[in-house]
Amino acid sequence: QVQLVESGGGLVQPGGSLRLSCAASGSIFGFYRMGWYRQAPGKQRELVATITSTGSTNYADSVMGRFTISRENVKKTLNLQMNSLKPEDTAVYYCTILMANMQNYWGQGTQVTVSS
Repeated sequence: QVQLVESGGGLVQPGGSLRLSCAASGSIFGFYRMGWYRQAPGKQRELVATITSTGSTNYADSVMGRFTISRENVKKTLNLQMNSLKPEDTAVYYCTILMANMQNYWGQGTQVTVSS
């Protein structure tokens, strides 16, 4: 069983930065992909960024060049550095991991609010 706990969300002004972290507990050996998704009020959950076990990354067009996904293998932590934040980035951000057996786990989410 894998548990994911996000942290780092909060209130930030437009143009500001935040760093989200996701700590995994349990064995994630052999995972296929980890990533961040977000869900704004009244909208569907959408992909933000993913990173595979080999380090390949993928970003939504809306965050390309502003967000950076990374992972720390020893600490079993997934990070999302968010720069140049916009009001439309306001959402609950979820961490997820897809295991090699296609089992998918989600965290509880962390709120990010971009507002002046």
